[in-house]
Amino acid sequence: MDLTDLREALGPDQPGYRARQLYQALYKSQITDLVSISTLPTRTREELAQRHALGMPEVAHLYESTDGTRRYLLKLEDDRTVETVLMPEGERDTICISSQVGCPVDCKFCMTALMGLERSLTAGEIVGQVLLVAQENHLRQEGGRLNIVMMGQGEPLLNLENVVKATRILLDPAGFGLSPRRITVSTAGIIPKIEELGREPVRPKLAISLNASTEESRQELMPITRKYHLKDLMEACKAYPLRPWEKLTFEYVLLHGVNDSDADARRVVKLLANLNAKVNLIALNPGPGIPYETPLPERVASFQAIVRHAMPCFVRKPRGLDIYAACGQLKRNAGNPVA
Repeated sequence: MDLTDLREALGPDQPGYRARQLYQALYKSQITDLVSISTLPTRTREELAQRHALGMPEVAHLYESTDGTRRYLLKLEDDRTVETVLMPEGERDTICISSQVGCPVDCKFCMTALMGLERSLTAGEIVGQVLLVAQENHLRQEGGRLNIVMMGQGEPLLNLENVVKATRILLDPAGFGLSPRRITVSTAGIIPKIEELGREPVRPKLAISLNASTEESRQELMPITRKYHLKDLMEACKAYPLRPWEKLTFEYVLLHGVNDSDADARRVVKLLANLNAKVNLIALNPGPGIPYETPLPERVASFQAIVRHAMPCFVRKPRGLDIYAACGQLKRNAGNPVA
């Protein structure tokens, strides 16, 4: 709930500042029990607790990787489950959150795609993932330590209203208080929704899953792109209103012998030549039911070297491979349960 929703929940008899106190208790102080909100009168707390639940997801399973990554299988109110991943790295923590249960975008290299779409998440279920993982691991957003990436299950832009509402709460200084530089949403390239996101005054950074250097290859790997063509996607990216400190991120999953040649790398450079962009390369994270192989490290390095001549290009290190927590692996797979 945002501030308007909370005013309604409190009822017309409560003064307006009570909603602000409740909002700050939920998102800034991250209370775990409505009765313990000391800024509200005792009777108000008790009435709230009788009428409402916090609505936090429940940890159904926790899987812990040898590299410190933690994959949470979270149970929602309707008993459906969704996955959230914490990736600690030195002084920085990243929480990868989901926007839908399953995914409607049938990318052929992604295990989540094999689930299909069950439903979209509410704004509360999106924010709830962040609050739960932050509480469980004593994470704090101050000082730029915490990053949020909407790169878990689902296509965020096909749940844009709830994603934007959740983003407003996460970025609100009176709410969760995250910096706009610390939250990123990833899309397969839903062009009308990219344009809609660009009109939002409060929004996350934008990452585009590119994954191919030609129209034909992209349509084969990502069937949804038969509707949203590469040329039109590049035009939407050129028109996207970047903030002064911002670059577009393009993600590219490298598949052995499919899209990882030097010629592919040169075509990627040509495609992105007129954009203020950077590229993240992801060597395929394999899994059951995926008909592709991971490229050799030297092939990844060669691809990176070509792109890096033209723009920043990074190789994203896989995290949590041993617990099916890496990019493209979120499909409720069993693996090393610790709780």
